[in-house]
Amino acid sequence: MTIKQNITLSIVILVLFSLFLLIIFGDDGLVDFVLIKGEKDRLVEKNEMLNQKNINLYHEIDRLKNDPKFVEDVVRQELGVIGKDEVIFKTGKKQGNKK
Repeated sequence: MTIKQNITLSIVILVLFSLFLLIIFGDDGLVDFVLIKGEKDRLVEKNEMLNQKNINLYHEIDRLKNDPKFVEDVVRQELGVIGKDEVIFKTGKKQGNKK
């Protein structure tokens, strides 16, 4: 090979290597693609979780509108309401796991 051919081959190799680096690390390159794909996957998973939560809330709303027993249970738990015929006994000791 002549010197001119060696220089031409070196320049071609350098240009190809530069293009390779640009494809991998440049703007909108492979690295950005991988990061964006990971973000997309995370958002899809979060969206599925929120959809399931939405479905559960719709079921709870439906039960609150149509199920008096469920409403009574919710009121008892969240507001501490008791029924007409119920009596609360309080003791001096608080119940729970104290060590």
